[in-house]
Amino acid sequence: MTTAPTPVPAPASAAQSGGGAPGPAATTPATADATTAKATDTTDTADTTATTATTATTAKSTETAKTAKTARAPRPGKPRAGRGRAWLAALPLLLFFLVGFGLPAVAIAIGAFTTSPDAPDGGGTFTTDNLTGSLQGAYWTALWGSVKLSLLTALIATVVGLPLAQAVATSRFRVFREAVLSASGVLANFGGVPLAFMFVATLGNAGEVTKKFGLTSHGWNLYTFTGLSVVYLYFLVPLMVITITPALEGLRTQWREAAYNNGATVVQYWRHVALPVLVPSLLGGFVLLFGASFAAYATAEAMVGSSVPLISMQIGDALSGNVLVGQGNLALALGLDMIVVACLVMAVYLPLQRRSAKWLA
Repeated sequence: MTTAPTPVPAPASAAQSGGGAPGPAATTPATADATTAKATDTTDTADTTATTATTATTAKSTETAKTAKTARAPRPGKPRAGRGRAWLAALPLLLFFLVGFGLPAVAIAIGAFTTSPDAPDGGGTFTTDNLTGSLQGAYWTALWGSVKLSLLTALIATVVGLPLAQAVATSRFRVFREAVLSASGVLANFGGVPLAFMFVATLGNAGEVTKKFGLTSHGWNLYTFTGLSVVYLYFLVPLMVITITPALEGLRTQWREAAYNNGATVVQYWRHVALPVLVPSLLGGFVLLFGASFAAYATAEAMVGSSVPLISMQIGDALSGNVLVGQGNLALALGLDMIVVACLVMAVYLPLQRRSAKWLA
């Protein structure tokens, strides 16, 4: 019995040379590599095309935005219509400032450096005697007395008003907060003769509180520098509460929570976080209180008269004719001194206010 020979499969090269289409099992590694490389080239080409299209779209969008911005921008040399309208809206205020403050300030400055109409030369001559005399003798004492009174009362009102304002700002009772702020707004503008009468009736030599507690035997006297300071605090403390409350409300809750989470105490939080932020507002409030106390006149005039030397009292006496012959313009020189002090106060107050607004914005 003869066994048939086992057929041997032809090699891949033979099959390819024969022109037949090779099956899946007949694919060689070289052919697979070529196919993979071709697919990779196709993918790279697609990615490059997509990137190019994206870049072109972005450039086109940027160019369109620039074109639109250029079209909306005003032409050089042509002001916007809104600016002209803003000036027109502020024109009444500017006119009021010019008439109410500008012209009087110019008149005071001119009169302070000219002789009085009742002078022997007929008046109108340039001189510096008025300004020199306003800084000597009783006038200098009155100016320094006003500065000391303003500094003391402003400092006490700042120290007392800060914790009161903090209690208002952190209060959970809306009614209490609104009541305190409303009362502070009223008391901050309560002055003049009514305020003087109220303190005379309560803390004067024959006042109800003075007689009930025997304050006179303990050295109390309302008609002194100390008594006038107490009266001024009646409207300066509420003014400080109104001034510093917005700054306290601007303190971030996150700052306090971060300080407490890092182990800081209440004192450390106020020393290292809150007070450094509030310093511009505190100094600005102090300067504002100084100006309010420095310019006060009616309360001191009705209560103490000339027993406490103040620059405002000296100006009132000069304007009423209580001056020597030929020194009528001395009151204008005293007024110029007060204007200079007020300008210095505002020069300190405005930068502090801007800095505090930047921190608490």
